[in-house]
Amino acid sequence: MNSIEFKNVTKSFGKVKVIKDLNLEIKKGERIILLGASGCGKSTILRMISGLETVTSGELYLNNKLANDIDSGDRSIAMVFQNYALYPHMTISENVGYGLKINKEKKEVIKERVEEAVRMLGLKGLENRYPRELSGGQRQRVALARAIVKKADFFLLDEPLSNLDAQLRGYARKELVKIHEMYNQTFVYVTHDQIEAMTIGHRIALMNQGNLQMIDTPYNVYHKPANIFVAKFIGSPSMNVVPVKIDGNNMILGNHRVVLPEIWLKQIKESKAQEIMLGIRPENIQLCNTAGDMSIPVKVEYIEDYGNRVGFYFNIGEDEIISIMSENVISDNENVYWNIIPSKLHFFDAKTTKSIGYPANL
Repeated sequence: MNSIEFKNVTKSFGKVKVIKDLNLEIKKGERIILLGASGCGKSTILRMISGLETVTSGELYLNNKLANDIDSGDRSIAMVFQNYALYPHMTISENVGYGLKINKEKKEVIKERVEEAVRMLGLKGLENRYPRELSGGQRQRVALARAIVKKADFFLLDEPLSNLDAQLRGYARKELVKIHEMYNQTFVYVTHDQIEAMTIGHRIALMNQGNLQMIDTPYNVYHKPANIFVAKFIGSPSMNVVPVKIDGNNMILGNHRVVLPEIWLKQIKESKAQEIMLGIRPENIQLCNTAGDMSIPVKVEYIEDYGNRVGFYFNIGEDEIISIMSENVISDNENVYWNIIPSKLHFFDAKTTKSIGYPANL
């Protein structure tokens, strides 16, 4: 059963189309992450779900009901914003219970739900304080508690952790997952942080300039990107993507020839792509002092030490490549070998930028 469904939805502000023919199905109880850079349209999608923005064309369904004209207050929505949006003149308890109060819930119900949310989010003892008396992390938890008490069908979060420091974000990510597993609402989370997307979501919907680029599990988004944009957006440093030529059973990379396995040659041929781009993640490039069956000699030009890993830069023709390894075992200007692992390769159609796919038995 789909909890949220967009059918050919567009959203325009004047002549500017910010969402372009969106088709997206979100399952009931699913944690879906809307991921992308600033201005890609992810927050606009969230606001259309909430009713804070109207749909310009197309159809939006909530719980299988056409929702284009349903008022925001009638959509069973709970929202958490980046800026917390707490009332400064209200205590923590009053902030958490305010939504229930204006919906005219019974006092005993409000008291019970507020106490439950305060306890769950570690705010016990802070109920009579005001937002100005709390840290950023505590204010964020108050905003989450206010959303939780509504027990709405849809839990919408717009970059809720971006104002927290790195340590608090890690803690908050785990708490959000626990909260969702407890209530099992349909959970739509907007972020530009790929770590949040990979660790929180059941599926990731990656947006770019109003277009949905890919929607899949975190594993598939990382390991089987649908196109070059997805491949380069996910991962830090991003995937190396360079042009190659296929000549018979050889892949020509710069001035080097490497014999490709038959399964890849067949996949490339079936794709009918005229020009091919090779993709490989930095952590899948292993450099060593001895040549293997599929090796390319390279010269390390630059090294970056990240503490727990090391980046090695080298050139293939006019293209710079980065390798990430766990130890600094190579020196600047050292001649070494890149031993290519066929199962770690990605190939894209240079014209369409789409992946040519992956052999089933790779």
